[in-house]
Order: sequence, then structure tokens, then C-alpha cells
Amino acid sequence: LGHGDLVGRLESAALHLDDPRVSEAHAMVSLRGATLTLLALRGRLAVAQRPVATLELAPGLEIELARGLTLTVEAVSLPARVTALRVAGMDVRVLTGVCSLFGPPKTELRPGFHADALAHVWARGDALLLRREGAPDAVLAPGDRADVGGVELAVVELSLAADGQYVTTARGAVAAPLEIIARYESAHIYRDREPALVLTGISARILSELVACGVPTPWSAIAAELWPDEPPDEARAKWDVNLGRLRKKLERARIRGDLVASDGRGNVELRLERDDVVRDES
Repeated sequence: LGHGDLVGRLESAALHLDDPRVSEAHAMVSLRGATLTLLALRGRLAVAQRPVATLELAPGLEIELARGLTLTVEAVSLPARVTALRVAGMDVRVLTGVCSLFGPPKTELRPGFHADALAHVWARGDALLLRREGAPDAVLAPGDRADVGGVELAVVELSLAADGQYVTTARGAVAAPLEIIARYESAHIYRDREPALVLTGISARILSELVACGVPTPWSAIAAELWPDEPPDEARAKWDVNLGRLRKKLERARIRGDLVASDGRGNVELRLERDDVVRDES
């Protein structure tokens, strides 16, 4: 079982249990920081005959769902990496639920929903969702940055080290300088001693548009070039899907995760390092 999986009587539950004493959605597995936990939903959980609402999963743990119905944890495997939030002036934090951002002058990231906060942020898969009044929701992937009322945010990845502490990582990315050749229908990314990444289709067109722009550009302007006949909501859906695909291709090729970066205000850009070379051959 993994993060978000249900235990219950529902046929679609990851752990389906045909027992009338088990609720349809009895419990859910949740990744909380550096631990996997089991959360009681519509049913009861007990350990050593003591009721619990949440518990940390560990090998050998026996969890009673009903009298005579016990689950035994055989092994626990944590993900290699998790997404975290870095707020200027604060430690990096792995979010375990909705958090509310306050500031300035005093910058705070408080757990839970507070209506008077500058913004609210929570995990959505491998990304974080940033919501603030008067602006569209922003899905921030590792490498993305945002400015919220003068508070600088950055989304990073953390890797669980052997001692149980988190350390920043770049998902195994190779930090060598990049040579990017954009030809619109194809795009090529070269690095020393690494296989070339060749992009085609929409991924190549997105990268080529970013090369042509050369500065942070509204996603809507790029989407209008790619899908000129689509209404705004359809264009946004296609943009989100295809930007995600492009980032996955970069990740699989071990190219640094912040190459295609969003600023949380609707702009996207190529974030280049000093020794990177870009050629527009469109």
C-alpha cells in the first residue's frame, strides 16, 4: 500500500476486505513527513486493544480493525524523495497537510487552514498547490519559485538519508552545462558524457517557444501559439498536461528539474545557468 491508498469494504479499495464490520472507507495510508501512517476514516483502529485515530506503520505492528480481524505490517518502504517548501527566512518544511502562509513583516507557515492568511499551500502528488485570493491556483513543481506578498517561496525535493534526516537533492540530475538546440518540431539537449535528449511534438514546441521568448512569459501566451483555436479552459488543461510531460522527460534524462520553471504568477521560463548554450534554429 502507498500514500492515499484506502483500506475498506469498497471493491475499489487498495486493500479490499469483505467483512460486514469493516467500513467502505475504513482507513487510509498517508505519508506524513518521514513516516507512513494509517489514518482511521469511517472505521476503528486499535493496537494492543487500545483505540487509535492514527498510527505510524512499522514492521511487525498488528492493527485490529474488528474483533478477530487483524492486519500485520510486514515491511515499510518509504519513497526515495518527497516534495518540500522553502520559505525565505525559514527552514525547509515537508508539508503534512494544508498550511497557511502569513507575512510580512513576520513570516509564518502555520498548519491548518486560516482564512486570514496570505495564501494556502498543500501537496498535490509530486507538486504543491498554491492558492491565494485574486489569483489562479498555481501548481508548483520542484524547482519552481513564487512571490506571495513579498514572501519568497521555493519548491525543493528532499531525499531521506540513512539517518532518517532529509537532505536536498536534484532527483539525480547531472549538473553539467547544457547545449539546447530548438527547432520547433524537435529540440535537442546535449551534455558532456551523457546521452542526448531529443524532444519532438508538443514537448519540443514548448521548449522552442521558451527559447524564442528568452524571458519569463505568461503560460497563456505560449498556449495561444500552440492551440490558437482552443477556449481558455481547454488551453489551460492541455498546457498543464503537456508541461507535466515535458518535465517528466527531463527528469528521466537526469536534466536538472528547474530548467523549465514557473514563478507562481502565471509565467514560465527557461532557467539557464551561466555556462548553458542555447541556439534557436526554428
